[in-house]
Amino acid sequence: MADSVTGAGSASGGVSFEEAYGRGITDELPPPPRRARALPPTPFALRGAVITPDGAWSAGYVTVADGRIDRVSRRRPTSVPVLETEGVILPGLLDLHGHPEFNVFAAWEPPKVYANRYAWRRSSAYKQLVRDPQNALRDAVPPQTQTRYAEVRALVGGVTGIQGAASTSSSASAEPLVRNIDRWAFGSHRARSLVDLPTGNFGKESFDRIMAHIAAGTVNAFYLHLSEGRRGDEVSADEFRRFIDLGAATPATNIIHGSALTRAELHEVADAGCRLVWSPQSNLRLYGETTLAGEALAAGMPVTLGADWLPSGSTSLLAEMKVARRELARQGHPVAAADLVAMVTSVAARAAGLEEHLGSIAVGRPADLLVLERHHRDPYESVCLADPSWVELVCIGGDVTYGRADWFDQLSGAAAGSTIEDLTAWGKPMRLDTGFQAPGVAPSLTEIRALLTSAYPPVGPIFA
Repeated sequence: MADSVTGAGSASGGVSFEEAYGRGITDELPPPPRRARALPPTPFALRGAVITPDGAWSAGYVTVADGRIDRVSRRRPTSVPVLETEGVILPGLLDLHGHPEFNVFAAWEPPKVYANRYAWRRSSAYKQLVRDPQNALRDAVPPQTQTRYAEVRALVGGVTGIQGAASTSSSASAEPLVRNIDRWAFGSHRARSLVDLPTGNFGKESFDRIMAHIAAGTVNAFYLHLSEGRRGDEVSADEFRRFIDLGAATPATNIIHGSALTRAELHEVADAGCRLVWSPQSNLRLYGETTLAGEALAAGMPVTLGADWLPSGSTSLLAEMKVARRELARQGHPVAAADLVAMVTSVAARAAGLEEHLGSIAVGRPADLLVLERHHRDPYESVCLADPSWVELVCIGGDVTYGRADWFDQLSGAAAGSTIEDLTAWGKPMRLDTGFQAPGVAPSLTEIRALLTSAYPPVGPIFA
């Protein structure tokens, strides 16, 4: 192997993000202002097991300079300080399906198994435990407060990019705390999302605009909830037929859930170039079964993961990986540890249309990095075994965003202050920087937590 690796530099239905927020595509706009949290004053290198695009090294060095990966090598650099992590260094995780604003709520216990998502969305239990509190919070706190809380929850679990945020924290002029990968990212907005297919004329205009952008090549990732329910459910089957008839099966389409799809239907969408975003924990809790993801993989369909939302999904993407692994084994399609890690890194970046920027540790790319404690000889296996308490460091665009307090001081030179907070995370002294602010967002986790709990005391905890 070569010494170094180099590379190129459930809301209301039928409404797209484009329609909801009036946001078109203007690729000619300059990139947003540089992320401005705790950018290290000098280049640095991390030493540990490194997951590279060509495989895992038991020991290597990743050098970060000016927010980008400057070198990936087996040899110790001599020109920059080296942090001996003794951990596993990998790309920041990408969560390709979620409803972040709802992640302020504790887990909901579904009272029964439902036939499809429309059934539980109509239920009184869902209305009482999720929808009514969400409506109350929406009236009581600034619009991006819930999103920022959810971004912190994702960040402390090693996630640097999320899908599904409904707030306007990611725009042409402002960046969120973690990358909102279906909104503005790297200076353009090349993704779109729909919760529901159009029904008659409702939502048809937005859908047609998305299809036109895909045909023109100005959108390269389209996230769509599809056939979320039990196999054999006629509502989900009808939805799939409408999906095909509408021409929505494209190489840009990321099918979210697809839990009701049959083997033949999965092969049909795989042949059309679609990708699958799988959330097995939420499926199993709501429907008692989940997507035939093993069949999707066998058909050659790229499969990625999303933790969905806290009411019925996993508490973290790392937890979702474990559910996915067990379910694939149960389906008779066991997955190698390296392939499971790829589902939340390189494969996810390709599905998001951001493979030139994210998902791999390669020279010239933004330094979106995660360091996990190492508890297994195989670095891939160590990642698959990890939980959020193993997170040691998260960098986004080279900025030290969350990490061990001693490492934070060493790398960033920034002490605790108004937006840099000392935290105890699962017994570990950690430090968090929420200083990169979006308009209307409280600057610190302490203030965000106070706003939310004053309006809704049973907010789901982050460190639990």
